[in-house]
Amino acid sequence: MPYTFDLRSNSSTKLFCCSTFTRTDNLFSSNILSLNSIVIDPRDPNYFSLGGCDQYTRVYTIRKLPSNKDAPVETFCPKHLIKTREMHITGMSYSNTSELLVSYNNELIYLFQKNMGLGPYPVAASQEHVDSLDEPQMYTGHKNNFMVKGVSFFRPDSEHVMSGSDYGHIFVWKKKDSRVIRIMEGNKCIVNQVEPHPNISAFASSGLEKDTTLWAPVSNNIPPLVHELLQVTKHVNYDFKNNIVIIVII
Repeated sequence: MPYTFDLRSNSSTKLFCCSTFTRTDNLFSSNILSLNSIVIDPRDPNYFSLGGCDQYTRVYTIRKLPSNKDAPVETFCPKHLIKTREMHITGMSYSNTSELLVSYNNELIYLFQKNMGLGPYPVAASQEHVDSLDEPQMYTGHKNNFMVKGVSFFRPDSEHVMSGSDYGHIFVWKKKDSRVIRIMEGNKCIVNQVEPHPNISAFASSGLEKDTTLWAPVSNNIPPLVHELLQVTKHVNYDFKNNIVIIVII
């Protein structure tokens, strides 16, 4: 359930109860959906997106609440995940141009443009419409199997994509071509959250440890860890149908 909080008081207001999308014999039914992430569009704060324990990202506008409760104005999902039930969203982020970045548990990170939407009710979207949509850009190499991983854009111009990973690494990709440009050791165990500074090239990371780590650039040299792990990720095969990831280490 998404809530709004008034910073001038101690009160909160429940907006609506988010539900799943289910279609059986042309009838629609729904169940309460647990949520993991909420983000606000920086270009138009009237719009916000929710992600949780199913495969769909939901976009809402505050202008239609509460009269149109739990009725998104748009939804997004990678084509190969539309009919799955095992996947869920762990983190999301908006760019400065309203691109929507979505991270899936035990899967990849996807970058959605505004014209990639399935419509307000994705289970009713025609196959013709789905086939006409462009594929979202993908970011690979990290692992998001345990806990709830966030995902972020980095730098004020949203030039890079960042995410924590299982086994304690922080990944940085070039947004435009999905190329991994940095892999850093951020934690001894798991990095769950990477949060950039809004104005400068610095960020904070946290995981299962008690400390929060602050990062800032000090060198232009690419550390050897990037080259080592990239040799591994070049030999990663994703079997989306059977949810299998095969890694060959050379």
